[in-house]
Amino acid sequence: MYENRVYTERQSTHTELPMSKYANDALATFGQRLAQLRKAAGYTQQELADEIGVTRRMIAYYETESEHPPANLLVDLTTALNVSADELLGIKKLKKKAAQPDTRLQRRVQQIEKMNTAQKRQIVQLLDALIEREHLKQNAK
Repeated sequence: MYENRVYTERQSTHTELPMSKYANDALATFGQRLAQLRKAAGYTQQELADEIGVTRRMIAYYETESEHPPANLLVDLTTALNVSADELLGIKKLKKKAAQPDTRLQRRVQQIEKMNTAQKRQIVQLLDALIEREHLKQNAK
């Protein structure tokens, strides 16, 4: 039945350009952009997954295997990473942002702000104790 078919290797019309040491945003795949933006925002894969409500394996898949972004997570990803959809998709170049303080610490503070007053008070007391201990260590030197 299939003996008369002839299969030949298809020649690709896509020519590969040599990649420079510094990757061009326009040439990066979706997964590379996602990983770059995740790291720039200070997220681990697990933290980003928790933030948008998926598993760490899904984030790893989108960073390594998938050529296309998940449409149902696009809004959540852009919100969590603080970029536009065009930047995430590679339509627009990433804007150079000024150096920001530790975003992990900022996220923790935002989570603390959502807690009730008694929990906030306990956290502030704990932080005060840690800061005081550090001051005592520095003064002892």
